[in-house]
Amino acid sequence: MWSGRQGARRLWLRRLAVVLFVPLVGLPLILTLIFRVLPPPITPLQVRTWMRKGTIYKDWVPIERMSPDLIRAIIGAEDDNFCSHHGFDWQAIGKAAVRNLRARRVRGASTISQQTAKNLFLLPHRTWLRKGLETYITVMIEVLWPKRRILEIYLNEAQFGPRVFGAEAAARIYFGKSAALLDEDESVLLAAVLPDPEHWRVVDPGPYVEDRAEMLLDRMEEVEHLGLDACIRR
Repeated sequence: MWSGRQGARRLWLRRLAVVLFVPLVGLPLILTLIFRVLPPPITPLQVRTWMRKGTIYKDWVPIERMSPDLIRAIIGAEDDNFCSHHGFDWQAIGKAAVRNLRARRVRGASTISQQTAKNLFLLPHRTWLRKGLETYITVMIEVLWPKRRILEIYLNEAQFGPRVFGAEAAARIYFGKSAALLDEDESVLLAAVLPDPEHWRVVDPGPYVEDRAEMLLDRMEEVEHLGLDACIRR
């Protein structure tokens, strides 16, 4: 009787594993292969934003039609080791862990690759399951995509305002021009709001965003001087 119950339980667990494998493991793998060559049509966060707030603004463009200043500003702001790590910046993670032990406000050390995985497939809920999926997807895109493709998708899917997604839509809405024509000052303002685009403003920014943008001008020079964007150049 007991062995029969154990057998039934093992069978049930195997079936559950098969059921969970497809949506949690198989589907992200298939979509990652597809998105290597095709633009993602929409993301879970964009769907949720549309359902809660109405029309969203998004306009996909290839990375060739984005300003080099914007690329340097984003790398300087979000992940200056983007070209040298393999999805996870362990040095930054270590520094963040030490800093968080001393500070009241917890801050992360997510790379552009991790943020791309989250933006593309997941909602920004803080759960262990979501973090595990983010890790798995990050490894996949680092293996299956070149760095240039990772940054291209990041720049097209990142949120730059309450209903604004992607650098092209942000450039047109906030500055009345395409992402290809953004200058240094405009680029750093877009990069400065990325940590909290729901509350920080590109137009008429507050003191914190202004100070952050000023700091990013120096970071842009470092990115160019040290070749931290070398994996994106052609």
